[in-house]
Amino acid sequence: MDIKAIFLGLAFAFMWSSAFTSGHIIVSSAPPILSLALRFLISGLLGVLLARYLGQNWELTRRQWIATFIFGVFQNALYLGLTFVAMQTIEASLAAIVASTMPLMVALLGWIIFKEKINGIGFLGLIAGLLGVLLIMGTRISSGVDLFGLTASVIGMFGLTFATLAVRGASSGGNLLMVVGLQMLVGSLTLFVVAFQIETVSVNYNWALLAAFCYTTLVPGLLATWVWFVLVDRVGAVRASTFHFLNPFFGIFIAAIMLGEVITFMDIIGVFVIAAGILAVQLARIDFK
Repeated sequence: MDIKAIFLGLAFAFMWSSAFTSGHIIVSSAPPILSLALRFLISGLLGVLLARYLGQNWELTRRQWIATFIFGVFQNALYLGLTFVAMQTIEASLAAIVASTMPLMVALLGWIIFKEKINGIGFLGLIAGLLGVLLIMGTRISSGVDLFGLTASVIGMFGLTFATLAVRGASSGGNLLMVVGLQMLVGSLTLFVVAFQIETVSVNYNWALLAAFCYTTLVPGLLATWVWFVLVDRVGAVRASTFHFLNPFFGIFIAAIMLGEVITFMDIIGVFVIAAGILAVQLARIDFK
């Protein structure tokens, strides 16, 4: 893993984690599902147009088309849709912590369902990570967290886990930015259908909403996704996933700085345990030979 890959990984982790803070600002002033659908429409169109400008096309491989629809529905629509809904009633830091446990769930379900091997360090990391999650969840539930929001966030995380398990190697075959753009358009269409059924358009227009929407659309929405695929294409999905251990740290500290959310001592302990668990699980999967 060279310097460029490390820079890409750090940039991705920061941008991915910051999306929860900007998303929290958006849902405090606008309908969550409709806002997300509009964000993906803009990001997707920009991604496709930029891909065409760079000479890419939509002649994707069969595997890429499958990945496009699975990620579009389960990652962009289900995972982020439920996360945006959840952040109406739970803090951005908690949503970030829940979402960041995806690598642990991927490892756990890969072991249970696909009989993937986990060595001793990886297994200890998996146990530690899950204990860290239980520590934070127990603390938040006892302090009166909204259970609907927490449940929606957890279900969304499992949607992301399913998408990750279902499609592997989707970055191969070229046309990376085109794949990213088309995934977002699939998510946008899915979310618009849901939004028109269950949401009422009521927006409190303000500068914070505009800034958060533009940032979320361009940075976590488009740039971070493209950076992730470039990173995977450069070092492989296993090594790229190692950077997920930074997400809990970035998630809670960005929310604390930008939103003034309180970080408790138990949150810090739990985040350290989760991050260590994620790092151990990912390092255990890397062949250093």
